[in-house]
Amino acid sequence: MDWVVTALFDINNLDIHLEKSDIYQTLPHTLAVAWSGGLDSTALLLLLKQKGFNIQAWHIDHAWHEQSAQDSLMLEQRAKEWGIPFFSKRLPHQHQRNREAEARKGRYAAFQNLSATTGIQHLALAHHADDQVETVCMRMLQGSGVMGLRGIQAHMSVQSLHIYRPMLHVRKHVIEQCLQINHIPWLEDCSNADVSLWRNKIRRHLLPAIEANGVDPYDLWMRWQQQAVRLADDIERGLTEAVIHQEEHGCWIDFPTWQKLPQPMRVQVIQRMAAITLGVGKVLGRRHMILIECWRVKGAHAGLDLSGCRLSRQGEGLHLRVRAAISRLR
Repeated sequence: MDWVVTALFDINNLDIHLEKSDIYQTLPHTLAVAWSGGLDSTALLLLLKQKGFNIQAWHIDHAWHEQSAQDSLMLEQRAKEWGIPFFSKRLPHQHQRNREAEARKGRYAAFQNLSATTGIQHLALAHHADDQVETVCMRMLQGSGVMGLRGIQAHMSVQSLHIYRPMLHVRKHVIEQCLQINHIPWLEDCSNADVSLWRNKIRRHLLPAIEANGVDPYDLWMRWQQQAVRLADDIERGLTEAVIHQEEHGCWIDFPTWQKLPQPMRVQVIQRMAAITLGVGKVLGRRHMILIECWRVKGAHAGLDLSGCRLSRQGEGLHLRVRAAISRLR
């Protein structure tokens, strides 16, 4: 690709959107940017560079196509021209089954590795408002509850790495216009054309069909997202008495306390316990929650095997432990 060297990145249009959110006051001065070379991450990288942040570019090569290694070399050269330190990790080839989930797992593992290597514990991701709409839509179609329908979070921590998403409120066309005005090209991810992926089906078929019927998909799905955020806040405020205690290989909570909670709050407590037991970002699926409710209604006797863990009632305690650890103890 023939890159155009730009002495000054005109960020006025994009900058106005970020100034309104006070994002420059919340981002740490030193951080990395996850840079795929695509539209949104290129804009974020240049924006933060020009605003005076001390940044690095972290590139994850998913090895999804033969050109990916060359793309990585080209991005390294471009970062050098911009005066931005560049670090890259290449992931092993993922199987077709659950490719997106495997890629996400590998990507975050690579980010953790780069964090340990560079000493940087803050990472900015370039998800934008259109990504948020697609995520909320996809999660609703998959049967997610209130917590899932909150969509992509603006800030989260994965182990020691702090993740920021400063462009979640910016529409994709604003970002695209910003790069086009400056004649800055970007890489197009070939996986965006793969309609076997849920997100691409939604992007290419469902959302255009909704719009063709006179409904703005952005307004529609963001209303759901905002309602979910409000309901989730209510649930969180109602869990002040639900104290989770950590123990070896897992955690536990007082069973009578958990039993008295409304069903949405019981679900959230179990998900918190799953994150403690299995790791940050780990959640149990809807089918697991149905199993747990059936088990509870029947008296919560003995235990229940779930994905990688076991839920059991011991006296007045409700315990969630790693299943492999339980086997070793036996």
